[in-house]
Amino acid sequence: MTDHSKQIPAEYVPPSIWRNPWHFIAFGFGSGTLPKAPGTWGSLVALPFVPLWQMLPDWGYWLMLGLTMLFGFWLCGKVADDLRVHDHEGIVWDEMVGMWITLWLVPEGWIWLLLGFVMFRLFDILKPWPIRWIDRHVHGGVGIMLDDILAGVFAWLAMQGLVWGWGQYGLTLLG
Repeated sequence: MTDHSKQIPAEYVPPSIWRNPWHFIAFGFGSGTLPKAPGTWGSLVALPFVPLWQMLPDWGYWLMLGLTMLFGFWLCGKVADDLRVHDHEGIVWDEMVGMWITLWLVPEGWIWLLLGFVMFRLFDILKPWPIRWIDRHVHGGVGIMLDDILAGVFAWLAMQGLVWGWGQYGLTLLG
């Protein structure tokens, strides 16, 4: 584990974000550099990818989720170590993967993207148990990713309830 005794402030945006491709990706292609609510901006940046992922067969989307999670464990850990900050608020790859989890097997359409965005942000911000415990006690790239993976799973479950419950009666008319 890297010595984080000489940490930089979490709100500091290092210039490496624009020079180092790993930092640029971890910072959501630059969205994590925005001064207010970088997790929300990172979640928004994830949305345009969803129609592409939805073109994959269900198993292909699932495979993409597995690969982006595994990549995220490494990426978030590496960038956190590089920056000497446990979980820099600008690292938003975890939010992007959480959004993609939320929207797996959800119908196409802007209303579903909007509902998924709101659901994921609620679970990510409120951090119900065990998300809050993991956020506080699991460190490194796994810790950075795992709370957002679980927020994505919780939001996915809520979205599936909408898809299979109310979705068949009213929301499909909007989407």
